[in-house]
Amino acid sequence: MRIVSGTHKSRIIKPPANLPVRPTTDIAKESLFNVLANRIDMETVNVLDLFSGTGSISYEFASRGALSVTSVDIEKRCIDFIHKASAEFKFTNIKILRNDVFTFIKICKVKYDIIFADPPYEMPRIETLPDLVFEKNILNENGIFILEHTERLNFSANPHFMEKRNYGKVNFSFFKNV
Repeated sequence: MRIVSGTHKSRIIKPPANLPVRPTTDIAKESLFNVLANRIDMETVNVLDLFSGTGSISYEFASRGALSVTSVDIEKRCIDFIHKASAEFKFTNIKILRNDVFTFIKICKVKYDIIFADPPYEMPRIETLPDLVFEKNILNENGIFILEHTERLNFSANPHFMEKRNYGKVNFSFFKNV
C-alpha cells in the first residue's frame, strides 16, 4: 500500500498485520483520486474520512494538500496506527478521532466538502449512510459524499446520487449536495 500522489507520492504505508481492515486497493484509490482531481481543487477542501482503517485515504488527501482531514474510526489499533503514520509522514492537516461513525455523524457540528466512507462490507446499516449524512447536514453545498461498498448495493434511487464507479471488487457511489 502506498500514497499515490502529492507531496508524499510513492511513500509506503506499512500497517501492522493485526488491523481488522480491508484497505482500498491502490488501483481503486488512484482511479478515485483521478475522478476527484477533475472535479475539485484539493487544496481548498475539508475532508471527513469515515471508517478510516489504515488511514490510507486520509494520507492521500493530506498529501494532495487538503486544508484539513478528519479521520474517524472506532478501532483503537487503527487510531493508534493513524497517529503513528501521520507523525512519521509529518502531516499536520490530519485530525484523528476515535468514535463510532454513526454516533459521530449524529453529533457532528462541522460541515465538510468531501466525505469518504469505507465501512466493513458486512456491516449492518451501510445502506443508511447516505441518508444519514444528508439528514444531519454535514456536507457543504456542492460537496461530495463517496461511499465504498460491494456490488450488491445500489443507491441510484437516492435523490443525491450522481454516479457509481466500479474498479474490480471495489465500488464507489458518489452523492452530491445540490
